[in-house]
This record gives sequence, C-alpha cells and structure tokens, in this order.
Amino acid sequence: MSKAKAIENKEIVQAIVIADSYNDNFQPFTSTKPLALLPVANVPLIEYTLETLNRNGVEEVIVFCSSHIDQVKRHIADRQAARCTWSTGMRVSIVSSEACRSIGEAIRDLDARNTIRGSVLLLGVESVTNADLAALLEEHKRLAKVDRGAVMTVVYKEGLRRMRTGNEVLVAHDPTTRRLLYHQRLAQHERERSFELPLDLFLANRDVAVCHGLLDPQIAVCSQAALPLFADNFDFLTRDDFVRGVLINEEILNSRIYVAKLAREEYAMRVNNWQSYHLVSLDVINRWVYPLVPDTAISEFRQQYKHFRNNVYRHRNVRLSRSCELDGDLVVGEECEIREGTYLRQSVVGRGCRIGRNCRIVNSFLLEGVTVGDGTVLSHCVLERAVTVGSRCTIEPGTVLGEGVEIPDGLTVSGLLLQASEPAADEWGTTPVEKIADRAYTIPVLDEEDSDSDEEEGGSGQPALNQPHAIAPLPERYPASVYEPSDEECDSGPASPVPEDANIFLSEVVESLKRGLAEKSNAEYLILEINSSRYAYNMALCEVNYYVVKAILQIMLQQDGVATNTVGTLRRLLAYFGVVFRNYIRDRDAMMDCLKALEEMCPASETVRAKLPQLVHYLYEADLIGEQVIIEWYDGLADAGLQAALSKLVQWLQESSEEEEDDDDDDDEEEED
Repeated sequence: MSKAKAIENKEIVQAIVIADSYNDNFQPFTSTKPLALLPVANVPLIEYTLETLNRNGVEEVIVFCSSHIDQVKRHIADRQAARCTWSTGMRVSIVSSEACRSIGEAIRDLDARNTIRGSVLLLGVESVTNADLAALLEEHKRLAKVDRGAVMTVVYKEGLRRMRTGNEVLVAHDPTTRRLLYHQRLAQHERERSFELPLDLFLANRDVAVCHGLLDPQIAVCSQAALPLFADNFDFLTRDDFVRGVLINEEILNSRIYVAKLAREEYAMRVNNWQSYHLVSLDVINRWVYPLVPDTAISEFRQQYKHFRNNVYRHRNVRLSRSCELDGDLVVGEECEIREGTYLRQSVVGRGCRIGRNCRIVNSFLLEGVTVGDGTVLSHCVLERAVTVGSRCTIEPGTVLGEGVEIPDGLTVSGLLLQASEPAADEWGTTPVEKIADRAYTIPVLDEEDSDSDEEEGGSGQPALNQPHAIAPLPERYPASVYEPSDEECDSGPASPVPEDANIFLSEVVESLKRGLAEKSNAEYLILEINSSRYAYNMALCEVNYYVVKAILQIMLQQDGVATNTVGTLRRLLAYFGVVFRNYIRDRDAMMDCLKALEEMCPASETVRAKLPQLVHYLYEADLIGEQVIIEWYDGLADAGLQAALSKLVQWLQESSEEEEDDDDDDDEEEED
C-alpha cells in the first residue's frame, strides 16, 4: 500500500460537542447568552471541553449550536485568532440549526451532513472532565471489532453519597462483558424508596451487576452506526431515549450498548443546573479536575492566576484592601476591587467586579462587572454580568440575578430568578411577573407539582422540555468532591497518604472552634461551619456529635493549667462553646455519643482518665447529660478501671434517683389523704 493511500485510510479522531442543553435550567443566563459561554471559575464551559479534547488527541471537533449561534462563532474565532492552546493542533468547526430543539434532532442533522467518518466522542458542552477519553475511544473500537452491534459506550462515574444533582442513574450490566442491560434515571429529590427491575433481566442473564446512584456526565463513544439509529427513530429526543430504545429493541436493531466506569482519580460531572454549577465550580477550585485548574491557565499559554494557601486564586492585577479577608476556596478575577472589612469564602469573583466595605460573600458567584454596595450579604447565589446590588442588601440562597439587574439599597431578595427588563406578555404565558425594582423582574419557575404532572403526562419520567426549573436553596456547602488526585498530579514531590474522612473532619472542627474561640465570634456561626464540614465528608449525625465533643476536649487539653483545674477549664470553654454543645448533644443518643467521646479520650490522655468522674459529674450538674444515660453507659463500659473510678458517682446518682422516687411517693400519699 502506498504512503498516500495509508494516510487517506487513517481514521481522523473526531468529537461532537452539543453546545445547548435544550432546557431553561440556566435562566436568566441563557436568555441572552449561550450555555457554552457560562463561566466556571471565570473560564467559559466550552474552554474546558475543547481543552480536554485537545489533550486527548482529538483532531476535529464539531460544535453543534442551536441558540445564540453568532456569539459562539465569535468566541471560537477570537480564541483561534489569539492562538490559544487547543487551536494549534485541533480543527474546530461550528454546525448550527436554530430549528433543533433536542439532542436527537441535532444528531439527525449531523447524520444528514455526512460529517462523521468513524467512531466519535459525543459529549455536551456542559460535561466537565479530566478523564482519559482517548483510552475510552480505543476501548470502544476494540469492542466494535468483537461485537459489530456495539453502537455506543456510555461513561459513568461513582456518585456522591446522600446527594442528588439530577445526573444520577441506576444501571444493570453484565459484569463480564460490560453490556448494558437496564437503565433508569433517578429523581433529583430522592423520592424513591425502592426500585423495581424486570424479572426477565435476571432470568435472561446469568450474571447481573446493579449499580445505584452512578453519575451520568453525558459522555459517550458512538460507532458510526449510532447516528443512523437516531435518524431512523424520531422519538429519540435525548440520549436517554436512545439508550432506552436500543435496550428495548436490541434484537430487532441488532445493536448493543456498553458501560465504561471511570477510575477513582478521573473526574466527570455535568453542569445541568445552578446547583451542579455550584458543585463543579468548587471542584475546580479544590483541584479535583486537575490539570483544569485556574493557575494552569486553561487554554492559555500564559499563567493568569497565582495560587495561594487554602485554594485562593488571585489574578495578578487585583486591588485588595488590607483588612478584607479571603477565607478560602476563592477565585478573584482581573481588575477586581475588594474594600475594607469584606469577608469572602467559597466564591468566584469575575473580571472587573467592585465589592464595597464590610460585605459578607459566601458560596456566591459573581460574573464580570458586578458591583456590590457596602454592608451587603450574598449567600449561595449567582450574580450575572453587570449586576448592581446596593448597600445593606441581603441576597439569600437560591437567588439568580440576570444580566444588568439593579437591586436598590436595603432590599432583601430570597430565592428568586430576576431579569433586568419586563418579559414580553406571551413569554411566560399566564404566569404573573412581579416587579421587584425598576430593573428587577421575576422569572416564573416550574413548581414541584407542575413538574410532577408533566412527568406523568410525558410517561418517560423526564422533565418536560423547555420548561423553567425551580432551584432549591443551595446547601451550606456541597461536598468538595469524591475524587482523589492521582500521583501524577503532585509535581512538588511524592503524594502524601490521604487521611481518612473522619480525621479530616475532626481537624476541621478543631480549627473552626479554635478560630471562633480566639476571635470570640458568634458561636452560632461555628454550627454553620461544622455542618459545612459534615456535608463535605458525609458524616452521620452520631459521628458529628462524637467528634464535636472530642474536638472540645482536645482544645481543653491544650489550655494552660488544665492538669490542675480540668473541670474549671471545661466550664470556661463551655461558657463560649455551650451553644455548639447543646446544638448537637440534645437527646439520649447524642448524650451517649458524648460519653463515648470522653471514654475514647482516656487512653490518649491521662488528664481525662484521672478526672473522668469529675467531668461527667459536671456535665450532669450542668444539665448537659442525663443520669439514666450515664448509668447505661457505665453498665456497658469494658474498661474495669474506668468502672471502678466511676462507681461512686454512679452509686450517688442511683441513690439520688431512689430518694427522689421516695419523695414523689410521699407527695402522692399526702395528696390522697
């Protein structure tokens, strides 16, 4: 074969990127901007996608657009003109059709154009990943040689425990061949208490592996035969429709779907609503998407951000007051100005933002050109481009302020989607629109009851297309990530062993309590911080009770004079930590957790062991621990030495209890007389 013929037969590595979500989950942003340009940590989503594909050796990318096409074309052209990293070795072309309203229609349009020449990567612009896509593509090609009916390999990732993002699925597959046998998308609000799987699934297959709660990042590898299947079945509107249709008609279509699960160190998540946007932003900041992190200059050859302790990323050109506090997990963009006394944590500040004095900004995302007045509080919210928020305002969880919205001084906004101009009369049908301010109008959202009825009418268990979705108040903090970095991600030396979640949680609680004690801040804020850490490490409530008490005891042992005045030291600490202690140690089970923490501290601390009876007695006298709980705990102690030390206290409690019962009996007899 000639050299020219070999080059001609070489299969070009292609990828299809669907640049639209075909829903209104990102209102009001997507009313004026394409989803592809939604910034995550100040970098548009499409840059993450193209950079990932470039790193995986993709040679040709087809970006399919249906809305705001000109803006996407302009962005791609500008980035190519600027000679960004992905533009040097990868061809990116835009295919557009304003008539398309689903992924299925987009695929049918591409099939009609005959642009795909072999196996192809299929993903959405909202799919953020650092996975080895090249290896997935090669594995699918190998499968296709063994099974000519292999039309698709769908990619999944182990999910987040006790949390739903709307991306979770239940699947069953053959553990040997990895052929997909069953697929069901899970409800976003954890309504299911049980799952029903068809009996035929187990009768027809010798081995079945059922995986619950896998994350579906909307990444797949498709054979060339997959596109005609979309073209032949006009009821395939989504990828879920395709998967369901193939599974039902495997024999008729002679087509099969396979499953690929990503390795633990590989990250993949779909940004499908404002809550998952929040989660992915924090994952990027916490470096779980490495090398796609702010300080590596995503798609740029020149580094823009400097990485500081506690994952604070600051652009080289910012103006910060000396008294402002950047607590951690932050990205501060170019030409930002942050004034005196302002506190920021777990947030992203876009280019050219102006933040006034004494503001508090937590878990909030400010896009380019936002202005925030003095004394304003932002919590778990999104402020889009050129938003202005006045002084002494409170923007509460779940709020999204659209481009150009202006909030006057002293106003509180709670969980609303707002846009700057009044929507057209027929834009939202008969749903009323409320005017909050001169440049702030509400955007109606689909309430939960309407959503349920739409799902029942559709019969597919999926939300109706092109409907606004309500965003629930965002939790105090999402889990940072379930993904651990691989050894290759650590360029400063060998990777350190990853501590257990419980140890990390305990250390964070100790640090929070120490900081609060030193600063004498409102102790109720410590409860919020502890709850944040609890959600981050998926700790059960009994574990939180145990570790809070253990943290207080550890701090007690670090105080001066604790050996000679142990009870006095604890009394002094609980004068400040009492709010925290009572918040967690409030019922019988929690009291038992407290006593177990004291018990577990005895082998490590001679002070606690020697003073254990006095400490337990003080907690009883302070009405923090009940006598019946103490007696039950005492009876279950395995350490004979501790039982001996506590025996007098327990005997006194029992005698006191008997005396009280006798007194009660005497009172009853007097009343009868």
